[in-house]
Amino acid sequence: TIMDLFNNQIVAYKLYTHQQIPLVIDTLNEALEKRGNPKGVIIHSDQGSVYSSYAYQNRIKEKNLVGSMSRRGNCWDNAVIESFHSNLKSEEFQFVKFHSLSLEEVKERVDQFMSYYNEERIQEKLGYHTPIEFGDMAA
Repeated sequence: TIMDLFNNQIVAYKLYTHQQIPLVIDTLNEALEKRGNPKGVIIHSDQGSVYSSYAYQNRIKEKNLVGSMSRRGNCWDNAVIESFHSNLKSEEFQFVKFHSLSLEEVKERVDQFMSYYNEERIQEKLGYHTPIEFGDMAA
């Protein structure tokens, strides 16, 4: 998941059955495509092996982005996206038994939540606007 910290909008996300390098590169490519391939944008991640891989780091450089990684052992650097994922899990999957959903059902629930989050869910820190509304107001 890639979030724009200006308005907390989810710009791009992918669901794969693995967490390997193609997942993060494909998500990054989707975000860049949606935003018109911006230059000089800070792209932050934790220090996971997929983010520190040569392939991912080279992609960041190729696209003229500024890479940023969490400090080792400091959970506060990723608090916003970790909080988002926690909300997604608790709001969409809290009452679902382990392994009771098909991959298609999980994808459908995540897709619905992403639309809801960006387009309908107001946030206090955005002046009680949705991420999309807040971003449109600034444009």
